[in-house]
Amino acid sequence: MKRPDTSSQEDHGSSRVITVVFFALLLDLLGFTLILPLLPSIIDHYGQTEDAVYQSLQSLVDWFRETIRAPIETKYNSVLFGGLIGSLFSLLQFLSSPLTGAASDYYGRRPLMMLTTVGLISSYALWALSHSFSMFLLSRVVGGICKGNVSLCTAIVADLSCPKARNRGMAMIGVAFSLGFTVGPLIGAYFAQRSSLEEVFYLGPALLAIFFSTADLLFIFLMLPETLHKDTKSSSGSSGIQETRGLISPLALFNFSAVTRREDSPSKESMENLRVLGLVYFSYLFIFSGLEFTLSFLTHQRFQFTSMDQGKMFFFIGITMAVIQGGYARRIKPGHQIKTVKLGIVSLIPAFILIGLAGNLTMLYIGLFLYSFAAAVVVPCLSAQVAEHGLSSQKGTVMGILRSLGALARALGPILASSVYWMAGSEACFVVSSVFFILPLVLLKRQRWSKEE
Repeated sequence: MKRPDTSSQEDHGSSRVITVVFFALLLDLLGFTLILPLLPSIIDHYGQTEDAVYQSLQSLVDWFRETIRAPIETKYNSVLFGGLIGSLFSLLQFLSSPLTGAASDYYGRRPLMMLTTVGLISSYALWALSHSFSMFLLSRVVGGICKGNVSLCTAIVADLSCPKARNRGMAMIGVAFSLGFTVGPLIGAYFAQRSSLEEVFYLGPALLAIFFSTADLLFIFLMLPETLHKDTKSSSGSSGIQETRGLISPLALFNFSAVTRREDSPSKESMENLRVLGLVYFSYLFIFSGLEFTLSFLTHQRFQFTSMDQGKMFFFIGITMAVIQGGYARRIKPGHQIKTVKLGIVSLIPAFILIGLAGNLTMLYIGLFLYSFAAAVVVPCLSAQVAEHGLSSQKGTVMGILRSLGALARALGPILASSVYWMAGSEACFVVSSVFFILPLVLLKRQRWSKEE
């Protein structure tokens, strides 16, 4: 009598979970990215009002613009203002992601996914009803606090027992990101242009965001299984819920202190590797997000890119990333992630030098291709490597902390990079900043990675 092929059953189950996570995250990101091409128009729209909160933030933007010597131009003002709102959103993510991840270790992934999705629906409803800038800002605050689906999806993939499946799952999360950030803004711009009421041009995209999130909630309810089994759930909330200091303090987050508070915490070597990976993740995204933010300054200033030209450029980046993630990144074998991360980071040095010195579009797009390769492989591979660490009942906490460190990097990176850009020039900003990618490479080089020896 033949025994059932358990490995085949596990692989089938893992594939189903990865497929569900992919579509759930794609629906989430389609709703989230609809607003991105509309932000400059929304900011200009509220700039014509007498909203006190808007005027206060505009004063802050004006002070920052004068400090870094940026020109007085509507486009630059909109980018800097949008960057300020983006930094606020990232800071809220920095605070909420570890708490959401730790809560999922205690209550389960599925309930938290549904709860954060309900929060996002509320934020989009506030956006649809936002007849003042204060209401619009409130919608972004609620969205920033509730945007926990990304870290929860990575925690779900981290729950998978097979390293190969985890690696494939992280790559598919990357594909969902690439498609969401490529298609979502195009849909948002299309529905905004079709609006017959100029004063509420954002209403169509806002209602569509509600639709996508509601569909996501229904999909999660019907299709997503609970991947955190009862025997691996955190037995008490003390390590995740009550110990909020370990989940909010920047120093504690960099040390992954919330993971070490339990008696059965991972080994000393595992924790050291986890801390190094956290530093690599933060330093990489700190430099990367800053140069990514100033890219729109460079293309507008040097090549006179219109909004449509910018859209075509980011469409090229998104499609290139999706192809690399779907074809190459998901086939990277377990134990080869660090090697791939090093290759991706190394490629960013010539990428940003080419972009910074580009005198024509050919040179620019060669740099953007290398940039797209790194963007496609580094974060998924680092996430897959981090998923190897921590106990089964701590995956949500671990991935939430990692997401939090990335959010902090994305909040601070653009501020420094835009300051360097306007005070030292575009060439100096891109060329000098690219050299600093040596830092995460040195951190990876100094650490021993047993699975790759």
